[in-house]
Amino acid sequence: MNSRIRLITLRDDAALAELHRRNRDFLAPWEPIRNDDYRTADGQRADIERALASHDRGEAMPFVILDDDGEVAGRLTLSGIVRGSFQSCGMGYWLAEDQTGKGLATEAVRAVLDIAFTELGLHRVQAETLLANVASQNVLARAGFERYGLAPRYLKIAGEWQDHLMFQRLSDAA
Repeated sequence: MNSRIRLITLRDDAALAELHRRNRDFLAPWEPIRNDDYRTADGQRADIERALASHDRGEAMPFVILDDDGEVAGRLTLSGIVRGSFQSCGMGYWLAEDQTGKGLATEAVRAVLDIAFTELGLHRVQAETLLANVASQNVLARAGFERYGLAPRYLKIAGEWQDHLMFQRLSDAA
């Protein structure tokens, strides 16, 4: 596996809690409103347990993004994995503010695409961004995603139903 990502483990709870606490204001415009318990080690452990249960059912691939020192710097998840004639999933990610602008997210997205198309045999990975999230849109563009639509009031982010740009990457575009 790529050295930029690895499957999440329960031992990541404290590191992720600390990242969420330190990056609360930075992440707030891009995330759902979360209660304070979410930013604790117990809250992160519960979130990781849910993610790993989805992984065990073949519905998700939850990863942590690693910085240059191999420390947890964010998360990236393939979720909603659907088999059959669809062979598709969604992708979401976040990175600590002090790790942005270094190419870590782009490396992580590229590594996960390799897993999605090679190991999982998926045909399509989709991702959505808020209209103002130009940095994430640039990550997706560098990883070969194409914009294909606009989803009005798609997700409730920062307490409001917000429009999202829709992107996809197809396996035969690799």
